[in-house]
Amino acid sequence: MATSAQEQGTAAKSGLRKPVFVKIDSLKPGTNGHTLIVKVVDSNTVLQKGRSVSQHLRNTRIAECLVGDETGVIVFTARNEQVDLMKPSTTIILRNAKIDMFKGSMRLAVDKWGRVEVTEPATFEVKEDNNLSLVEYELVNVVEE
Repeated sequence: MATSAQEQGTAAKSGLRKPVFVKIDSLKPGTNGHTLIVKVVDSNTVLQKGRSVSQHLRNTRIAECLVGDETGVIVFTARNEQVDLMKPSTTIILRNAKIDMFKGSMRLAVDKWGRVEVTEPATFEVKEDNNLSLVEYELVNVVEE
């Protein structure tokens, strides 16, 4: 009985996929499930408000952070606890990140299904002259005949 439980345990562990790290320049609109290693270039808090909900204070904080790697940079929208991690020159691993569209440009975000974690400093230099958030996209409807 114990051996079958052990076999099931190892089968469950092997079900986890190894992360495939992608580079900033390979990100496309409307995609998700990205794992990246990036450096924080800059961080600006754009929204900070708190409200009291039945004696519990709920704070909402949003910061726009410029993050990048050796292929380019993109704006990352950090929410609540993520804001505290996004300090300039910190190296961050973004797991299960997605691309949100905001006013026709790409933004990187990590929702509750993803993870933002600080890691040891990376050795790469950030390529700041390739900002993917400055590229404007337009939604085009294709009519099939």
